[in-house]
Amino acid sequence: MSADWLGSLVSINCGAALGVYQGEVCLVDQASQTIALRQPFHNGIKCPVPEVTFSAMDIKELKILKIADSVCRSSSSNQGGLADSASVSSGHSGRSPGGGGSGGPSSSVLLGVPRKASSRGLGQATPKKNGVKNGSGAGQVKVKDDECFGDGTDGGLDTDFDFEGNLALFDKAAVFSQIDASECRGNGARSRGTPGERTPSRYRHDENVLEAKPVVYRQITLPQQGGKEYCTDSGLVVPSVSYELHKSLLSVAERHGLTLERRLEMTGVCASQMALTLLGGPNRLTPKNVHQRPTVALLCGPHVQGAQGISCGRHLANHEVEVILFLPNFVKMLESLTNELTLFSKTGGKQVSSVKDLPDSPVDLVINCLDCHENAFLRDQPWYRAAADWANQNRPRC
Repeated sequence: MSADWLGSLVSINCGAALGVYQGEVCLVDQASQTIALRQPFHNGIKCPVPEVTFSAMDIKELKILKIADSVCRSSSSNQGGLADSASVSSGHSGRSPGGGGSGGPSSSVLLGVPRKASSRGLGQATPKKNGVKNGSGAGQVKVKDDECFGDGTDGGLDTDFDFEGNLALFDKAAVFSQIDASECRGNGARSRGTPGERTPSRYRHDENVLEAKPVVYRQITLPQQGGKEYCTDSGLVVPSVSYELHKSLLSVAERHGLTLERRLEMTGVCASQMALTLLGGPNRLTPKNVHQRPTVALLCGPHVQGAQGISCGRHLANHEVEVILFLPNFVKMLESLTNELTLFSKTGGKQVSSVKDLPDSPVDLVINCLDCHENAFLRDQPWYRAAADWANQNRPRC
């Protein structure tokens, strides 16, 4: 009867030392108490030898994964053939399937039919909870993990990956030098080669992706050059004009509707914006900082430039700046100057006519509107000299 078990698929647990073997039963020797497996798998890996023989002394547990057809037919003819067990006990009582009985397997080897093999591996098959009764349904056992008994796995999986060897194949310095060479040429300018030679460029946060036209810093042209030139923070060149050209420009602007009142308001707004920037801007002029309001002194004369200074002081006072306006008393003043004084009086600014009424300590900003082109003799007046001396003594400290 031992020959009837040939062809069955079994799992043999030989303990922690030898591991678990799975394979097809090809030999059962009752005399020597041995069992041989064909195409064995050791711990889920196909063995290099085609056949392995086990002794009953080494077997700790034996599980049947699939019963051969001959055993199924024999069990169906014998009503009391198979025992209701799922495994073979360990030790000397664990014997190979075979002899001794007349109607079926030996009573010393209790065999059972497992429900199905586990998807985790051959050595972890789950035995059937209820054994086969009277051999019914034994031929309908489904095998789930047939791939475990197929082709062998690649033995190269046991070898460790050579990180150092593969890292040596990558020449980091050569790759980065090639990237730098494609990005820059000669003095560091970006390459602008042919379309086939161009490579994707990396742009800084202050560079434009689109090609921009060359920057022109001298955008203001004059009919006559030769005067002084000034530069803004962005690099734009602002040339100076002569007094005659200035008068010509103002007369043309007057004819086109840019009246004196508009020019005074425009000049006052622009000058106040520049002054607010110098005073700290929004970092200082906040509602929480009312106890540290900046103080600005305006020194104005009886002319259009003085009216421009008064307009600037009015806009500063509207921004909660402490404004002190110095303007001497004159019997007759320009209409534009009188109008600006009327508007300034509506603000919280302070107007003084004597240098003695100016602050004794330095102020945050001094705006000088004492000079004009029309009357150069104002510099000889006592009030002018006194105002200039006060400005030199109380200029803001940097």
